[in-house]
Amino acid sequence: MDKNKLFFKLQLLLLTIMIAISLCFVVFIGSWSSEKTATSLDFRKVIKSAKARVFPSVVFIKSLRKSHEQGKENLMAVVGSGVLISSDGKLLTNWHVVENSNNLKCLLYNGKGYDAEIIGSDKDTDLALVKLKLNPNEKVNFSSLASSKNIKEGDFVMAMGAPWGLSRSVSLGIISCKNRYLPQNSQYSLWLQTDAAISPGNSGGPLINTDGKIIGINTRGVMFGGNMGFSIPSGTIKKIIPQLEKFGKVNWSYTGLQLQPLKDFNKNIFFDATEGVIVAGIDSDSPAKDSLLQARDRILEIDGKAVTATTFEDLPKIRTILGSLSKNKKVLIKFIRNGKKMELFLTPREKGRVKGKELNCPRWDFTVKTINKFENPALHFYQKKGVFVYGIRRPGNAAECGLLRKDIILKINGNDIKSLKDIETIHKKIMKDNKTKRIVLLILRDGFQRQAVLDYSRDYEKF
Repeated sequence: MDKNKLFFKLQLLLLTIMIAISLCFVVFIGSWSSEKTATSLDFRKVIKSAKARVFPSVVFIKSLRKSHEQGKENLMAVVGSGVLISSDGKLLTNWHVVENSNNLKCLLYNGKGYDAEIIGSDKDTDLALVKLKLNPNEKVNFSSLASSKNIKEGDFVMAMGAPWGLSRSVSLGIISCKNRYLPQNSQYSLWLQTDAAISPGNSGGPLINTDGKIIGINTRGVMFGGNMGFSIPSGTIKKIIPQLEKFGKVNWSYTGLQLQPLKDFNKNIFFDATEGVIVAGIDSDSPAKDSLLQARDRILEIDGKAVTATTFEDLPKIRTILGSLSKNKKVLIKFIRNGKKMELFLTPREKGRVKGKELNCPRWDFTVKTINKFENPALHFYQKKGVFVYGIRRPGNAAECGLLRKDIILKINGNDIKSLKDIETIHKKIMKDNKTKRIVLLILRDGFQRQAVLDYSRDYEKF
């Protein structure tokens, strides 16, 4: 065959194949594009509908908070978010948004502003219930809480709020993890983890599903190393709201038990058991200590309820059982010690405050705070009750005399200091009568006592 004819036929065959492939590709892209467009349009409708239901109930919150961290009393503006859950103006937000609030104002979607009051709050779950001061017979838009039980990883969600103190906004993402355990932050509840953007100011805003229902309250965000946000699940919220409404707080019970799961992957500790939870430690001066429970005991039942913590994710549920026990009433604990089944009674008591109270000491240029075993366990080890230096003004008289934060104040001019009332009384008396403008403090620092002479003759407020 002639080489030119052969070459021509090969070119023709190659061209035919290329045209066929191109036609197939065009048909595929057209089909994929049409399908994608249709899906996108449907999805946009779902998102738009869900947003329209909840957005009018999102609240911008501005709180004036008393702060003593700098060694004097300051008023600091804090901004956050909330979501209305009833027509009479009740709204959910975070405890850390309204903590120590001196003045609380809320701005609604329609531009109306209202003063508000705190009905109740709980530091352990970081939740607060607030109520708008509405006019008589006035009603507001609100949203409903949905169950968080059926949430699955991959479900689309939206985070709403007022990030960075700006106007309200919405971000879209998915549920990355439905049961996230955060060490030091999962006392009574697991978290919903999402990649929907949660920034400062979003705290207290709602996390909603595609049905336009609240499934969580946005609380924590990670600014660096990936986009992760964490919300308190609605299952936890529904348990807390009734107590905040009735008591203004959550009356947690205290046992002093520190727990460990059967499989501790972090420490590479695995117990040869499939039931129960391990006692990792026991707080001193606690009901558990009085009950004679010991570390490494494996608890099987608490007040008739079987308990098992295979991993850390199981611990919040058991801590909630312990925290919900009746106070000052004996409960039966069944456990195993050294292979033997045993029983004993434990009497929980009220947990009480989990954060110390604060006080400013003008002219001395430091602030103080009460020791709290939950907030300051290291200081509580040395002094069960008392007051410590919380903040130091710089420059100031306290800084000049060498006082440091976390110094426990034992005496001032020979007077015992056991409470804020003690130091408030002695401060007023000395500032009125002391002509030398000096005080002598006996302090406890890292377990060692020492004296400090504070000269307050200079008024740093005038400099």
